[in-house]
Amino acid sequence: MTDTWTGMTAAALGRGIADGTIDPVELTEAFLSAIEAHQFADRIYARLTPDRARAEARAAAARAKAGHRLSALDGVPISWKDLYDTAGTATEAGSHQLAGRPHPPEARVHQNATAAGLVCLGKTHMTELAFSGLGLNPKTASPPNVNDPDAASGGSSSGAAASVAHGLAPIGIGSDTAGSVRLPAAWNNLVGLKTTAGRLPLDGVVPLCPRFDTVGPLTRTVEDAALMLAVLEGGKPADLTGATLTGVRLGVLNTVAVAQAEDKPRAGFTRALGKLAAGGAAITSLDIPAMTEAMDLALILFGAEAYGTWKDQIEANPSAMFDNVLQRFRGGAPFAAADYVAAWQQLERLRADYHAATAGFDAIVLPTCPILPPNQQKLMHDPEYFGERNLSTLRNTRIGSLMGVPGLTLPTGTPAVGILFQGPPGSEERL
Repeated sequence: MTDTWTGMTAAALGRGIADGTIDPVELTEAFLSAIEAHQFADRIYARLTPDRARAEARAAAARAKAGHRLSALDGVPISWKDLYDTAGTATEAGSHQLAGRPHPPEARVHQNATAAGLVCLGKTHMTELAFSGLGLNPKTASPPNVNDPDAASGGSSSGAAASVAHGLAPIGIGSDTAGSVRLPAAWNNLVGLKTTAGRLPLDGVVPLCPRFDTVGPLTRTVEDAALMLAVLEGGKPADLTGATLTGVRLGVLNTVAVAQAEDKPRAGFTRALGKLAAGGAAITSLDIPAMTEAMDLALILFGAEAYGTWKDQIEANPSAMFDNVLQRFRGGAPFAAADYVAAWQQLERLRADYHAATAGFDAIVLPTCPILPPNQQKLMHDPEYFGERNLSTLRNTRIGSLMGVPGLTLPTGTPAVGILFQGPPGSEERL
């Protein structure tokens, strides 16, 4: 029976704990055993926390027996991306730059999850300092794509996605600045939620671009994403009862999103649109010129903030970093402060245009990623290819980040191809 638990959704595991058919201690041991036996475990988990997991599982079991569960996911094990501070465990953000970093207080979202009774399995590998959409990290480990272990897994929450896709955690907590939850979710056939910037606290989260950084889960189902969002902010989950597509208005964002997609992602997206239409959704094509202008601002907005955040640390020891990622950081160095401020002012105007153009829709939809996962070895040995593929990977997800909106990616049924739903700021429950 325990063999089947590692393939179940978090919500189903929670229901099993509630009705007494699943023991949290046995459940945690099942995941720890699965991790120990997995051929790619060392490429997925950076650090395990078995003692903590077993102690938390015992406490969850006692609460379940007493009828005092703390949440619907009380007793469910999860993984954490290696940029969430975790009590008693190193957090190094996938970088030798942070080796030996002191253990600060636990991240607030991690505290919220612990208060809701979730069990911490450990920390997952990630792109160095979270600054790449590909998931390649030769300095620590490059997690495997579930569809092809030699292909890129998507970043920067690469290990978070791999932990769920390979059955080594029912939920992985990632972060998303320009696509770092949505991309690995799509490439590993998962659900991924990018939250609205500022909705979830970033205390105790290693930063990349604080004005864009967000916390979000990678899951197997929308139900799990809704439950985990509530846990992370200490709130109530969305009520999904009676959800329907009837009368829902969806806008297909053609501008820079669909037209330049590769054949397979475009075909998978088109089939998904057909299913949405068959389910009752009204679908309208949209062209929003503001998007093209906004995309032109990405380099200065993301690059300057990322380099400004990390320049002192990385320039003190640049050889510690994978050169392709180092050069991405240095790409933000030439910008003047005045140009950065002007870019943000322009972005605020473009955001207003975008929100006005999309106000009549329940969600805007687009392919999560316009390309398929590239081969890891080719990315390793061809810097020009790495740079081009990285920018192509991030093309669509950057739209939602630039516009400051939440996004929910779902698998389309085509391997490594997702469909992304974007709503207004704060509309996660509606999504």
